[in-house]
Amino acid sequence: MKGLVLAIQFLTRLPMPRVTADDRDFAASIRWFPAAGLAVGVMIGGAAWIGMRADVWTGALLALIAWVWVTGALHLDGLADLADASGAVHKGPDRLRVVLADPHVGAMGAVAVAVQVAAKLVLLHGLLDQQAWLALILIPGVARGGPLVWSRWLPPLHDGLGARFQHAVRRVDLLIWAAALLAAGWFAPALWVAPLLMLYWAWKLRRLLGGISGDGHGAGIELMESGLLLATLIAGRL
Repeated sequence: MKGLVLAIQFLTRLPMPRVTADDRDFAASIRWFPAAGLAVGVMIGGAAWIGMRADVWTGALLALIAWVWVTGALHLDGLADLADASGAVHKGPDRLRVVLADPHVGAMGAVAVAVQVAAKLVLLHGLLDQQAWLALILIPGVARGGPLVWSRWLPPLHDGLGARFQHAVRRVDLLIWAAALLAAGWFAPALWVAPLLMLYWAWKLRRLLGGISGDGHGAGIELMESGLLLATLIAGRL
């Protein structure tokens, strides 16, 4: 269970027991990312339930606050960095990588984060209005299956997270989480669009960057979460 503890420590602010680990252990923790995402989903669902005692908008707002807090805005940071880098793509790949490595947030990054947060708030309201509790709890876990796929299929851009995770994902890990997704989709069918979103993001990153990095993982998780929220909302209207 060391991998699960490390995954929760890395992806969330939830208190966990200290464990002794090396780089190999940390890399292997990616196999537990979807399970760590499920813990995030439980936190979001709990906050939404509390807020719903007042009204739907309060439930959506508390869920969003919990989402940002429990993840430490880790993935929003990746989204901001990638948005800024995308604005420099016309200047060539070298300039794009320089912007991607810059820790400062530019205008495009700030706008991307603002739009993402606003989109999640509106979509959360829609899901709570539909009482789609199971999907809400499962979506963060499903979205965190993306890094397993992207690490397996995309080359790392540099000696960062992408490189550390590349050889840690085994075929059996993909099969296990694919089976879990299949089972989850039986109860919330909109979740079955997840593989399409993962493939699209892999294609997008290959075209834009030529590979994967920590920012690519973070941005992909954020966009998958919004995509799954939207798919669930649309499915509930049909």
